[in-house]
Amino acid sequence: MSEQPRGAGRVPTGYAAETFISEYTFRQAHRAIEGNPDASNAKKRKREGKGDPSIVNGPGAYKGPWAKYEAERPDALSEDEFGEDEEVEYIYEEDEIEENPAPAPKKLAGTDYRDIEAEGETSEFVGSQQYDYQGRTYMHIPNDLDIKLTGDRGDTKNFIPKKHIHTFKYHTKSITQVRFFPGSGHLLLSASADTKIALWDVYHQRELLRTYSGHTKSVNDIDFSPDGTQFLSASYDRFMKLWDTETGKCLKKFSTGKTPHVLRFNPSSPHEFLSGMSDKKILQWDTRSGEMVQEYDHHLGAINTITFCDEDRRFVTTSDDKSVRAWEWGIPVPIKFIAEPHMFALVRSSAHPSGKYIAFQGSDNEITVYSSTDKFRQNRKKGYRGHNVAGYAPDVAISPDGNFVSSGDSGGYVCFWDWKTCKMYHKIQAGDAPILAVQWHPRETSRVVTGDLSGVLKYWD
Repeated sequence: MSEQPRGAGRVPTGYAAETFISEYTFRQAHRAIEGNPDASNAKKRKREGKGDPSIVNGPGAYKGPWAKYEAERPDALSEDEFGEDEEVEYIYEEDEIEENPAPAPKKLAGTDYRDIEAEGETSEFVGSQQYDYQGRTYMHIPNDLDIKLTGDRGDTKNFIPKKHIHTFKYHTKSITQVRFFPGSGHLLLSASADTKIALWDVYHQRELLRTYSGHTKSVNDIDFSPDGTQFLSASYDRFMKLWDTETGKCLKKFSTGKTPHVLRFNPSSPHEFLSGMSDKKILQWDTRSGEMVQEYDHHLGAINTITFCDEDRRFVTTSDDKSVRAWEWGIPVPIKFIAEPHMFALVRSSAHPSGKYIAFQGSDNEITVYSSTDKFRQNRKKGYRGHNVAGYAPDVAISPDGNFVSSGDSGGYVCFWDWKTCKMYHKIQAGDAPILAVQWHPRETSRVVTGDLSGVLKYWD
């Protein structure tokens, strides 16, 4: 017998010896392992129904291939007792498994089909005083201040803030959006990735007034109605909710089963709003009926921004498809389409107070400007650089007098540029985490609020 070559049969886990086995013996062993239904040690388990593909949440929701197995069933069940679409799994038990049962697998968030709608919305007043001596709530615009919060703003000029004057503390995760109360700015609404929405007093004690809970995942956008009595919230739990600002009651819920990324009330039609969705569609909703009344479906990627222009008769949208599209209100065909090879995705937007321009935050560390009149084209002379976006989507905001452009920065700065010259005026170190939300106060000359990735809201003057 010839000597075996050195190292023959060695494998990383030990030594493998060559052996011969008849086909009959191999097939018998293979059948025993691969699921012979007649094997004495196999138990059948039935799968739950796959559900109805048209239902997203709740009882009977679509589960598809993620349907779980029901509790173990007796061996006596015949194949006929299982549904046509239902799969059967055979489990082979050994004595060792019974002695040392494996730990139950953790339930994954993606396959957790609990009924989100059943989790109710709650709101709590946490301020020091709900009514003043005349029985008015915080909705009443204060007139005991040294600044007039009603009427025409006039020719008030804006200045760049210099110092930090207050910190609003409540949120535990990233601030996603902040909004001042329309017109007066005496209240501030903030949304966060901790699923909560908070309402703050901007004057007097600058305290937390009311919290709104009801979303189960990060809230990614909020928007006040034109009169401020209601506001909308959008969340990654795929719901959009309409809230009463004063009572905290959730008035309506809207959902298509897709994630809403951006929401905007039509300023001239306060009972209608637009939502930009993750499935490339822009949807128009009526808050009175709760129904969707129009669908704008031309983008090729998730919607990032919606900006009204031309006295709210038109709006401009941007998307992950790196394009800009302009639409007539109510007509589902774009009137202008801009897509250049050098363009990057535009992630946030702000309309200029003059109504002639829209500034967009690009993911290439540049704020670009497009005209929002009939031409809808890029203003090549205006570009604001010097800040770093680094994969985030920091807000861009233009001062109420139109002279300054401001933006957040991934290094914790707030950057200010001159609108006309495009030169960076000033950079404020507003925190250690990236600054994602920036808004100018609609009435004050130099007040700005910022929100960062760690959940801190700061007020500047």
